[in-house]
Amino acid sequence: MNIVETGLAFLEGVALIASPCILPVLPLVLSASVEGGKKRPFGIITGFVLSFSAFALFARFLVARLHLDLDIIRNASLVLLLLFGIVMISSTLSEKFSQWTQGAASLGSALSRRGGEGFASGIVIGALIGLVWTPCAGPILAAVLVQVIRQQTDAAGVLMIISFALGAGVPMLIIALLGKKVMDRIGFFKTHAQAVRKAFGGLILLSVAFIASGANPQALIGGGGPAPAGPAQGLQDGLREPYPAPDFSGIDDWINTKPLTMHELNGKVVLVDFWTYSCVNCVRTLPYLTAWDSKYRNKGLVIVGVHAPEFEFEKKPDNVKMAVIQRGIHYPVALDSELRTWDNFHNRYWPAHYLIDRNGNVVYTHFGEGNYEETEHNIRYLLGLTETEPAGAPAVTVEPSSGNGQTPETYLGYRRAERFSSKINAVHDAQTEYQFPSFLPIDQWALKGRWKIGPEYIVSGAQGAALRLNFKARKVFLVLGSAGGGPVHASLMLNGEKVAGNAGKDAPGGTVTVRQHTLYELIDQKTAQNGLLEITADADGLEAYAFTFGD
Repeated sequence: MNIVETGLAFLEGVALIASPCILPVLPLVLSASVEGGKKRPFGIITGFVLSFSAFALFARFLVARLHLDLDIIRNASLVLLLLFGIVMISSTLSEKFSQWTQGAASLGSALSRRGGEGFASGIVIGALIGLVWTPCAGPILAAVLVQVIRQQTDAAGVLMIISFALGAGVPMLIIALLGKKVMDRIGFFKTHAQAVRKAFGGLILLSVAFIASGANPQALIGGGGPAPAGPAQGLQDGLREPYPAPDFSGIDDWINTKPLTMHELNGKVVLVDFWTYSCVNCVRTLPYLTAWDSKYRNKGLVIVGVHAPEFEFEKKPDNVKMAVIQRGIHYPVALDSELRTWDNFHNRYWPAHYLIDRNGNVVYTHFGEGNYEETEHNIRYLLGLTETEPAGAPAVTVEPSSGNGQTPETYLGYRRAERFSSKINAVHDAQTEYQFPSFLPIDQWALKGRWKIGPEYIVSGAQGAALRLNFKARKVFLVLGSAGGGPVHASLMLNGEKVAGNAGKDAPGGTVTVRQHTLYELIDQKTAQNGLLEITADADGLEAYAFTFGD
């Protein structure tokens, strides 16, 4: 959780009390509070907080659904916030801004005279005041909204909302409770408002500089330890509170080793990698893992790949063993088919790396791709390798996992399917004749011909059954399988033409032959761009699970 950005959100909320349009807004809160009962001020602030929170959550949802580029939104909001800070510092600009927002204040004043005297009426009034006040506070709200949207989890986003709402709401609640006493002292506030406003303007400009710099917040609060100058000076971004590593449990089988326990591994540095063999993000990390295994095994490192299947076919030991051979994996692999070890670690990601010290404590974690130099640095530190050495590079080139505006991972089985756009709605667990729509929007997919849509995958029911996808990416991957076990062929069309130079490594000449359940690279456009892909099965039994993409 980003503590510094959460704190900034709180301070930005507090800063609104000194914004150019706050003086027209304060009388709204005061008059609505004074005219009602004792519970009304609490209702007003509650309504105000709820209206902003609802708007922020809706913005987060909308950005996710529309796949908007967060970098563009972030940069635009920072420009707005920069301008807002300049306005607060400038007396002339602040006066003009106050005149521009006076209309919203007048409308809010009329709203504040409506309703009853209790908590419920206060909620309604607070929500309405919040809505008419939004144009005034728009720039600073925009910056906070981007911070909310950028959070990787819903919990982090909600925390950011709560932090900002408390920053904005607590001062207003105090003012509302004090009521008429504050009205008598508003002249004092006006007298000193210019200095307060300029101070908060400077604070906003500093927050803009901090967010734009991309600085590591943990470095400011000491949570991740010092940033070392060399490989032996400490963990990078280590856990603030290391904890004993959970044991391996519920393992169906082991590959490349006898069964292992954490107790047996005590005294070793252990890297636990949660992966599954048809996950493209996992596949892209394997060259680094195999390189580290080769480089540091004799120095005390043990890598344990915990294979945690996403699909049913990944639970078959023979499938995993074949993938281990094909990927050149020589370190121990545990088959966690029932996800018991996954649950022991409270893991939720593919891939996920847990680094364990010689005392058996988890001291560093990383989820997803990337941070390879940091991870290797921490391996070397825990192994006690003091000599300076650059981070090891994999033997093969590993392309980035995503880019701006890239189509997101797309599941086809109905349990997680999204963005399905055939003319006929999806029918579950029954063969159905589908038709392509006349227009397929970006990131959407559709079917034509006879298909059965199951919980994990779709399966062709006849020759000529086709799957169409409108995507943006350089590379297109698709998890495919054969229902009958024998080879199934499928032909590819890209933008209405047979695939030639843009064919992926698993689809030479624009034809993919599916012999096993695994990940297939279908398209490589050399550069990321929009494309309309159509896959046509030459027989029934072609299973398709999920699209993934790469640059």
